[in-house]
Amino acid sequence: MLCDYHLHTNYSDDSSYIMEDLVNDSIDIGLNEICITDHVDYVVKSDWDKPEKIQYDGERPIANVDYTKFYKEIKSLQEKYKDQINIKIGMEFGMQKHTIGKFQKLFNQYNFDFIILSCHQVDDKEFWNQAFQSEKSQKEYNELYYQEILHLVKHYKNYSVLGHLDMIKRYDEISEYPFEKVKTIITDILKIVISDGKGIEINTSSHRYDLNDLTPSKDILRLYKNLGGKILTIGSDTHKKEHLGAYIEATKNELKQLGFNSYCTYENMIPIYHSLDD
Repeated sequence: MLCDYHLHTNYSDDSSYIMEDLVNDSIDIGLNEICITDHVDYVVKSDWDKPEKIQYDGERPIANVDYTKFYKEIKSLQEKYKDQINIKIGMEFGMQKHTIGKFQKLFNQYNFDFIILSCHQVDDKEFWNQAFQSEKSQKEYNELYYQEILHLVKHYKNYSVLGHLDMIKRYDEISEYPFEKVKTIITDILKIVISDGKGIEINTSSHRYDLNDLTPSKDILRLYKNLGGKILTIGSDTHKKEHLGAYIEATKNELKQLGFNSYCTYENMIPIYHSLDD
């Protein structure tokens, strides 16, 4: 069983990977199941219902998923390739405190198999370009990031897993902030996640970002396990062909070394457990 549960296509504003090409490439490399999880980040990106408001970076639209087309194409590909690969319908919700209502409305419109709850911005300021971190101390931006996630898991429940939980370290230009300094708030987050029957993802993009740990870190994974957490998904965060399926098997081995014995796929928002030995 080889699955990739974090995939972006040309429906995401930062990817040009044609959805059907991704499906065929997945079949070619031996993936049994994939979940396509294109980006939605309300406020910082426009929706296609008002195309005149969409901004462009050159020819690239800075926009959310074209929901109707996205859903229709996945359903078509599910039927076309049903004998070759299992394709699940997902989405990555890049949520902030003030966008919870918008995401709840979106969730209610479609039948999803899987939702990644991620935090890509705080106060509409991005991490990747340092807009959020600017004029804050390392302590301030790390704590504010986790406080945002804590608020989200307290107030939003229609998700499957938390995406790349400690991704703030990916964009920390100072150094990696010590785990012990944020352990208390991460513990609070994980207790709610576990109590709500949700999980966390292992995001294998840590390898291509040259991080010296997993994402989330082994410290977070040990804490999650010690608190009773069992639901894990594994995803490459693919945006182009060379990312697809990367380090999935290696990650399974890392999880076994940490004492986990299973990972999950999803159907209709319900986790399905698989042995890490499969």
